[in-house]
Amino acid sequence: MKISVVIPAYNEERYIKACLDSLQKQVKKPYEIIVVDNNSTDKTAEIVKNYKNVKLLKQKIKGTIATRNLGFDSAKGDIIARCDADTVVSPDWVKNIANDFKKSNSIVGVSNLIVMSGILERFKFLFYIYMFVPRRFLGYHSLVGPSMAIRKDAWNKIRKELCTDNKAVHEDVDVAFHIKKLGDIYFDKDNVAITSSRRVKHNPWSFFVEYPIRFFRMLGSH
Repeated sequence: MKISVVIPAYNEERYIKACLDSLQKQVKKPYEIIVVDNNSTDKTAEIVKNYKNVKLLKQKIKGTIATRNLGFDSAKGDIIARCDADTVVSPDWVKNIANDFKKSNSIVGVSNLIVMSGILERFKFLFYIYMFVPRRFLGYHSLVGPSMAIRKDAWNKIRKELCTDNKAVHEDVDVAFHIKKLGDIYFDKDNVAITSSRRVKHNPWSFFVEYPIRFFRMLGSH
């Protein structure tokens, strides 16, 4: 089973080295690692170029959706795994994803447990909101951008159905909604990824207000 890893990136010079270093330490080596740079103005691309086994793509169209699409479309593996540039994965991350898909041919997507780093203990509930509120309303575990995987053939089937407006949907939940029509999404609670809490710290309004508004608006549109 060939697993491509796709990482969308925009101005990630502070984080992307740790992300790529964690991918270099994988027990099961990924088939390829693709970083899609979305017009970064910092040293993101320069850092990526130091990794000989990492393919760097450029996406001029602004936004996570276009950046993700270029990476997923370019992936050559049977499975497309995705992590964010500010996420660090365990050495068994790729191996666990491969094993998850081997459990059943009905599994078209895999969602992993996300833990936010740098949050005080009293704010640990934030990651439960991020992980489990979508399940409460969808009826199944969603996919989450910091750590997820889907079958490439499933991606090809839903590609043209996905929303292209970054402000209208949560792009990872949108993928989950469409891919669930093709099979099952497996939640692997033991395959943990650690992601930065910077978005909560720097823009709590977005996390507590804009996130749920966009989520429920998306539910209504689907």
